[in-house]
Amino acid sequence: MNITTVTAQAHAMARTILNDLAAPDRVQFLPDKPALRQRPSSMGGGAAGVALAHVEAARTGHGPWERAHTWITRALTGPVNGSETATLWSGAPALGLLTAIAASSPTHLSRARARLDEVTTRLTLHRLAQAHTRIDQGQRPELADFDLIQGLVGLASYHLHIHPEATITRQVLAYLVRISLPLPDGKPGWWSDQSPHGSLDPAFPDGHLNLGVAHGIGAPLAVLSLAVLRGVTVSGHTDAIARICEVLDTYRHHSPSGVWWPYYLTPHRWESGPTVEAFTKQRPSWCYGTPGLARAQQLAGLALNDPHRQAMAEQSMADCLRDTFQLNTLDDLGLCHGWAGLMHCAWRINNDAPGAPLAYALDQIAATLLEKLEHTPVLDPEFLDGRTGIALALLTYATGTAPGLPWDVHLALA
Repeated sequence: MNITTVTAQAHAMARTILNDLAAPDRVQFLPDKPALRQRPSSMGGGAAGVALAHVEAARTGHGPWERAHTWITRALTGPVNGSETATLWSGAPALGLLTAIAASSPTHLSRARARLDEVTTRLTLHRLAQAHTRIDQGQRPELADFDLIQGLVGLASYHLHIHPEATITRQVLAYLVRISLPLPDGKPGWWSDQSPHGSLDPAFPDGHLNLGVAHGIGAPLAVLSLAVLRGVTVSGHTDAIARICEVLDTYRHHSPSGVWWPYYLTPHRWESGPTVEAFTKQRPSWCYGTPGLARAQQLAGLALNDPHRQAMAEQSMADCLRDTFQLNTLDDLGLCHGWAGLMHCAWRINNDAPGAPLAYALDQIAATLLEKLEHTPVLDPEFLDGRTGIALALLTYATGTAPGLPWDVHLALA
């Protein structure tokens, strides 16, 4: 394998995709998505996500700022959602983070950033009051209370990166510490009565414990760890990281090809512990699976100064990248649960691991993604599942940098 060629091809493919997404009026988003995800302010499925990619290309010197500004303008069209449905991925928080990433100086976009931050802070305080009331009453959370896509950990990530020393940042971090504490029945504080799909389901009569990054404890672990690494801590902070890691350690499975974690735990699995069940449906993705959890635990190892956890996380990622059985379960190319997400998680882990141990396997994954793109065109232009996210992952891999405020804050990877 000629690595220089793979890197050049990745860069060329990223540029090709972004050129295809240059003009908002010529980009057709697929209509079969939830309403909030179709809005211009949606990071996952709207103009905000495409704007993010053009911002990243421009600030690394690989694209024109004019495109980024055009797409930011498109993302800001229409009413800006600052209601309870606004999240890191849609509405005021998403646009606040986007404009912060795009700002080339303290005064650039300052009015928009200040207004969006004001709305996001007010929203966060409201969501925090609701969440603490629920905990005070001994109730279990809904996934949307705390998860990365809809909940308070997404808002925590926003505040940590926008104003780490602010009071609101410490308040939302304190909430993440609190949900690591046991519920009255002894189960972890993030045990939900809902199914993994975020609804009450007879198939999950006593709910579940979600271990993923998108909707489970992976993102709170990552954000709490990132806060420690940035020197921002609250009471019980490192104890919370340790409690979450203890759950992940208890339910870590071992197979001939390496360790892995289930997507979630039912009451039966909670009581029975790890099993020797076949590794048949474990997809190596960012949202659920080894890549996202490996990164979260690498960050925990760094935060706790625990080289053994860091090494375990890095080895689990290395094993995953070499396991053809796991890789063959991937049937998507995007960031959320596809090859681009796998590659970008590996890039982040490799970047923080001593000696870059994943470099060769990472190059192989990049080559595979490029080959699949040649034979399976991706029609969806969006960030989460489509071409925009693929372009961002390829550009970061090819340039070896994600400067300033990182674009993958939205994935809780940095």
